[in-house]
Amino acid sequence: MSNTDDLIKAVRSGQLDAVRAVLDAGAAVELNDGQGVPGLPLGIACFLGHAEIVRELVRRGAKVNLADNREPISPLSMAIRGGRTDVVRLLVELGATVPPGMQTGLSAHDLIAAQWVAKRAGDASVGELEIEEIVMPRAFGTDTTVLEADVIRAAIEAEERKKNR
Repeated sequence: MSNTDDLIKAVRSGQLDAVRAVLDAGAAVELNDGQGVPGLPLGIACFLGHAEIVRELVRRGAKVNLADNREPISPLSMAIRGGRTDVVRLLVELGATVPPGMQTGLSAHDLIAAQWVAKRAGDASVGELEIEEIVMPRAFGTDTTVLEADVIRAAIEAEERKKNR
């Protein structure tokens, strides 16, 4: 078998160690699908929900964004079609851009939190999010409903600002 076949087989079976071994042996992380679009291993991992393999492929250079993440072959679309909200969240944390109006399966709160993680990691593609970090060391018993409502309101306002640009 070739490195290409070995990589696809390892990704499909969810074997992280095998994926690492094949990549270490020289397999390309950005393999083309049957129509010349790169990102086949990452797309498969996203669709099947292999989050640790997604993380490893991105760490090794796989791209989380296409020119338009609405494309059905984008990693984000593949994770959404597979019903893998944990992978959707991970992709956003790794810098995937969510097109306006795209239904990700994440709540507004989860989406903003994932974008915040990406921004904290220094990914400039996330855009300018205005997020205030609140540290509450002794907040046992505190009702956080107001804080959650404020985060959701901020997320909606941020989306509206994006639409108006």
